[in-house]
Amino acid sequence: MSTYQKDIDAVATLKEANGSPWDAINPEAVARMRAQNKFKTGLDIARYTAGIMRRDMAEFDKDKTKYTQSLGCWHGFVGQQKLISIKKHFGSTERKYLYLSGWMVAALRSDFGPLPDQSMHEKTVVADLVEELYTFLRQADARELGDLFRQLDKAREAGDTAKEAEIQKKIDNHETHVVPIIADIDAGFGNAEATYLLAKKMIEAGACALQIENQVADEKQCGHQDGKVTVPHADFHAKIRALRYAFLELGVDDGVIVARTDSEGAGLTKEIAVVREPGDQGDIYNSFLDVEEVAPEDTNPGDVLISRDGKLVRPKRLPSGLYQFRQGTGHERCVFDCIEAINAGADLLWIETAVPTVYEIRDMMNEVRKVHPDAKLVYNNSPSFNWTLNFRQQVFDAWEKEGKDVSAYDRSDLMNAKYDDSEISAEADRWVKNFQADCSREANVFHHLITLPTYHTTALSVDNLAKEYFGEAGMLGYVEGVQRKEIRQGIACVKHQNMAGSDIGDDHKEYYAGEAALKAGGAKNTSNQFG
Repeated sequence: MSTYQKDIDAVATLKEANGSPWDAINPEAVARMRAQNKFKTGLDIARYTAGIMRRDMAEFDKDKTKYTQSLGCWHGFVGQQKLISIKKHFGSTERKYLYLSGWMVAALRSDFGPLPDQSMHEKTVVADLVEELYTFLRQADARELGDLFRQLDKAREAGDTAKEAEIQKKIDNHETHVVPIIADIDAGFGNAEATYLLAKKMIEAGACALQIENQVADEKQCGHQDGKVTVPHADFHAKIRALRYAFLELGVDDGVIVARTDSEGAGLTKEIAVVREPGDQGDIYNSFLDVEEVAPEDTNPGDVLISRDGKLVRPKRLPSGLYQFRQGTGHERCVFDCIEAINAGADLLWIETAVPTVYEIRDMMNEVRKVHPDAKLVYNNSPSFNWTLNFRQQVFDAWEKEGKDVSAYDRSDLMNAKYDDSEISAEADRWVKNFQADCSREANVFHHLITLPTYHTTALSVDNLAKEYFGEAGMLGYVEGVQRKEIRQGIACVKHQNMAGSDIGDDHKEYYAGEAALKAGGAKNTSNQFG
């Protein structure tokens, strides 16, 4: 017996027990409402989606083609549309997630207005967006199931038992739009206790995976900007443990922690690490510092000095008060960060790189996997990279190394549109197309995400609409450029009243008031023009 039928029977029994005051309660209507609200709390969602991620991680360990993907979101509607589109085009949400980008929260959701990605936005907005995303995904479930229920009623009215059985099967096997969200907690927005408190809010909202970076919270920068400042491992690991405690306290025992290292592009640190014994974490962290040997008589008041191999050395301090690492140590520090993050309890790793190249990611992960063979990576397929230029240059370099004639191309000008139909462009696009599969096979990348895709697609589509609508095309700019495409491509939101919940509301009105319900979806509803 299906859950749907069990709910009908259970409510029927309850209705009978409550007598005549419940005469107007329809057990099947209650069962429908329950089906449309599968997840009662954010913690229900966090536990459910954590299980999905863990299963996906286990499948990836067995088959590197089964990597996962996500696109960044800045609004619940954006996330909802992605999942509706995924189900429409692929029939399943399998291995498709959402990413919540701190950058987009800062740029688009702060009461201060647009802000850079420097943890200046209100930290509660992050948890609020997790809740908002799941509110919209749950509504997508309710909308889809509501349509199935209306189809079921029509089949019954027509006496079509075969169709009724077919629709009932779809209801019983309905796949939810609720999927894992990997949520960006930046550098924790403060100390480890602040990290723990915010993590709890995010988990209670539904987040099963939290991504935290090893930057100083009050100096945090976007991963693709200059001026990044990392913290000693002891500080970072305390925050990783704070996340784990938050998951465990709330009963999300298999919650996922993504530890991000910005060391590849971060050349600064705010503090000298504590060293308790030679060769420990702190000693290795300090070994990367740019230092100069000094004699005791050459020191100045306020100097910070380190004893190293029986010698006195002075870390080079910048006017900002920060210390710098030696040039060329970024990859080595990334590897060390990753190994130690797993030792501290991280489940997945994230390495920020300056350009997207398979071999660079692979080489670092190969070193990590010498210590942790199952280490898996989350990789940011960032819009901060000029993908076209980078991959054309990579192909140019590969061809030049092979001895192929590249004299027809100017490496410094490969972004030029004159190369768009060239052989080098076609080959570079092939490399881009295969990038995710290649990275997952070569570098054990479990999850690929694009942080800011909907920020850019919104800007692009609005630019195109404004150019046409306010130009010579006038209303045709909207009709031809937007609505007609929605209709031809079967975009659900062409019926925007339905997407906003109007039909769900009509169903509820009928449950509450029966034939007396005043519904919005009648013959005069202009949405009927869309069929």
